[in-house]
Amino acid sequence: MRRIVLSSKDQELVIEAGKSEQRYWQDIWAFRGLFYFLAWRDFLVRYKQTVVGVAWSVVRPVLTMLIFKFVFGRLANVDSGGVPYPIFVFAALLPWQFFATALAECSNSLVVNANLVSKVYFPRLIVPASSIIVALVDFGISCLILAALMAFYGFVPGPGVFLLPLLVVFTFLASMGAGLWFAALNVRYRDFRHIVPFVVQLGLYISPVGFPRELVPDHLLFWYSLNPMVGVIDIFRWAILGSEFSIYWPGFWCSIVLVAALLMLGIRYFRKTERTFADVI
Repeated sequence: MRRIVLSSKDQELVIEAGKSEQRYWQDIWAFRGLFYFLAWRDFLVRYKQTVVGVAWSVVRPVLTMLIFKFVFGRLANVDSGGVPYPIFVFAALLPWQFFATALAECSNSLVVNANLVSKVYFPRLIVPASSIIVALVDFGISCLILAALMAFYGFVPGPGVFLLPLLVVFTFLASMGAGLWFAALNVRYRDFRHIVPFVVQLGLYISPVGFPRELVPDHLLFWYSLNPMVGVIDIFRWAILGSEFSIYWPGFWCSIVLVAALLMLGIRYFRKTERTFADVI
C-alpha cells in the first residue's frame, strides 16, 4: 500500500493508495455505527407508512403454509411423518423465508444506497450485511407463529431446538454468501434485479419445504443436496420436530462446504469489484 504524506507548517494530508486487507476489516469495526444506523433505517423504511405493516411478516408465511397445505397436504397427500402438516411446513419455512428475504434485501442493497456509495468512503461490505437484519426480524416473527402452532396442536419440540441460534448463524452466512454475489453483479448488470426474484421463487419449490426429503430417490439425493438449502432445511426440521426426522449427513456436510465456498468466494469477488462501485452505480 502506497502512502504519500503532504505536510505544511500546521497541517498534514495523508493520501493512501488502496487499503490492506487487515486495515479494511479494521475499518468495518470502526464504522460499526454506520452498520447499526443502516440496519435501523432499513427496518423503519420497510414497516413505516405501510397499510399492513409488521403484519405482513405474519401474513406472508401463513399464506405460504396454507397454499402448501392445500397442494401437498390435501391434493398430493404428502406424508408428514406423523407431525401436523402446518408445523411440518413451518419448520422448513423458517430457514427458507429468512434466506429468501435476506437474499432479496442484500442483492438490492447497493443500488438502493447508490447516493451513499458514490459519495462517501466506508467499507461497502457494511451495506449488504446491514440489510440482512430486516430478515432477522421477520425470522423472529415466524418463530412466534411456529410456537403458536405448536401450542395449538399440543406439539412439544425436541431438544435439538436449542441449536437454533447456531442454525440461524449458518443460514445468515448462506444468505450473505449468495447475496454478496448478487449485490456486486447487480451494480454492473441491472438484469439481476429480475433474476433474484425468479431464483427465490424457483428455489421455494425445488427445496424440501412442502414435502419431505425422503421423496427424492436415493440415487438423486446427493445431487439434489447440491442445493445448499436442502441441508439447512433438513437440520432445521430435525432440530424442531425431533429425532424421528433423520438427517442426510452427506447432504448436510455438502451444504457446509458449499456455504463456506460461496461466502469466501463472494467476499473475494465483492472486494475485487468494490473499488468500481462508485463509478458504475
